[in-house]
Amino acid sequence: MRVLILGAGFGGLELAARLADEAGDLVEVTLVDRSEGFVFGFSKLDVMFGRSSADHVLHRYADLAPAGVRFVAATVTAIDPVARRVETDAGTFQTDVLVVALGADLHPDATPGLVEHGHEFYTVAGAFALRDVLDSFDGGRVVVAVTSTPFKCPPAPSETALLVHDHLRERGLLERSSVSLVMPLGVPIPPSPEASAALLAEFERRGIAWHPGTLVRSVEAGRAVLSEGDPLPFDLLLAVPVHRAPAVVVESGLAEDGWIPVDPQTLRTRFDDVYAVGDVTSVGTPKAGVFAEGQAGVVADQLVARARGEASGSTYDGRGICYLEFGQHQVAKVDVTFVSGQAPHGTLQGPSTELSRDKTAFGAERVRRWFGRDWTPTP
Repeated sequence: MRVLILGAGFGGLELAARLADEAGDLVEVTLVDRSEGFVFGFSKLDVMFGRSSADHVLHRYADLAPAGVRFVAATVTAIDPVARRVETDAGTFQTDVLVVALGADLHPDATPGLVEHGHEFYTVAGAFALRDVLDSFDGGRVVVAVTSTPFKCPPAPSETALLVHDHLRERGLLERSSVSLVMPLGVPIPPSPEASAALLAEFERRGIAWHPGTLVRSVEAGRAVLSEGDPLPFDLLLAVPVHRAPAVVVESGLAEDGWIPVDPQTLRTRFDDVYAVGDVTSVGTPKAGVFAEGQAGVVADQLVARARGEASGSTYDGRGICYLEFGQHQVAKVDVTFVSGQAPHGTLQGPSTELSRDKTAFGAERVRRWFGRDWTPTP
């Protein structure tokens, strides 16, 4: 059975590793991605705030560990979900099973004035470039803001606001600076009242201004125009850019209302033997790597069982665990579950320094499984 995986993020890497480990010669796996390598979302913040280097956090696809996985460095240019045929700038691929894990594309230029007057921190290039910007910033009004919904990793803007506050304090700039957070959500982490309460208490303790239920619609020199309320002045704007499904996905006919609809339990699309996992879907969970990984595991169970001629009862449970930076070397752990037709719910552990080590182990275990080497987030 030939399996073609488009996208080597959390979902694509986990699926390729699982198929290689559990199906062996029964499955021929090809993994396609246009990037040089994989970077954890939390590693972007590590580089941005000077805790690690860009080279240290880049895991090159040339070093993929699972034996039998063929990696192709290419850009996908067309997808035919009926024929399960994919065109790339490295050639055409025909497959028995197609899995789309291309994530969400980011569009800073979709917010008027953002490119000219602000900075985005969600792309790898944008986050890495901000290291020098933050190092040279002399203090003033910092605004961390979201420009549209949905957006990946809902806790990340809150983490960034707290880490900016740490950065300003460590550089002796806090007395002449302020930090504001603009979010479309009513609370920072809606599925977990405990996590939201802990973050709001920390914002209040540090004097971080919280602007819920609003977005930045456009950016002018020195001020952000909000969807609700008066414009917000700034000296430094750090923004979450507009997210959209990749154009090649929309053009393929896979998407509806902007994203790929899937069966929430099996991750199957409406096309035979075509699955989708992760940020590119509208499965009903947040757009975050841990959910993509969990979805990939369900697809892997189904495909391994199929290759072996067995029945698979595995279904997606909507559960994910994420780590939440509180700054000052404190990390919390949020365990959340999203089940179709039910209100999402979550629990909180920490924050604590012990959970910082837990987060390190989380990253290290995946690098070992996917790339076959020892690694820690900060050298």
